[in-house]
Amino acid sequence: MVNRVLFVCHANLCRSPMAEFTARRLLAGRPVTVASAGTDAMAGLAMHPYAAKITVETGEDPTGFRSRRLAPEHLTDAVLVLTATRRQRSFCTALAPAALHRTFTLRQFGRLAATVEAPLDGHDEPLRAAVAAAALARGRLQPALADADDLVDPVAGTLEDFRRCAQEIERALRPLATLIGTAG
Repeated sequence: MVNRVLFVCHANLCRSPMAEFTARRLLAGRPVTVASAGTDAMAGLAMHPYAAKITVETGEDPTGFRSRRLAPEHLTDAVLVLTATRRQRSFCTALAPAALHRTFTLRQFGRLAATVEAPLDGHDEPLRAAVAAAALARGRLQPALADADDLVDPVAGTLEDFRRCAQEIERALRPLATLIGTAG
C-alpha cells in the first residue's frame, strides 16, 4: 500500500479535487501521494470552473485533472480515505469494508487529528501513524453533531461559496499536515 490519501465526494468535480490539490500543496515534500474520486462521478470530466479558479489562485494547475468514479481498489490502495460527507463515508466502507478504520469524513479527521497531543516522532510511516492516532482519538471523543462532519457541496453556489468550502478543506487538512510534519 502506497502512502496515499484518497479524497471522496459525490461527482469528483468540486470538493474532492479541491481537497486533492490543497493536500498536495500542504504535504509537499512529505512521503505521501494524494488522489480523489467520486461515488457517482462520470469519468473524464474537468474540474468545476469555480473549483479550478480557486485551485489556480493557490498556485496549482488543474488543467490535467479529470474526474474518476470510485472503485474498491481506490479504497484498498489508500492509507487514509477522507470523504466530504457521512453518507460518502458509509458508501466507502460498504464498498470496501477493510477500509473502515482508515475512513473518516474530512472534517471529522481534522477535528480528531487536532486532538492528538503527542508528536509522532520516530515513525517510519508518518501517514499510518497519523491515521492510527486519529482512530484512537475517534474512540475517546464524544461524537460531533451530524452537520459538524459534513462538508457542504458548493456545486450550485457562487464563487464565494467555493472559497468558503476551500477554506474549510484547508482548515481540516492542516492538522494532518502538522501530524505528518512532527513524524517526518
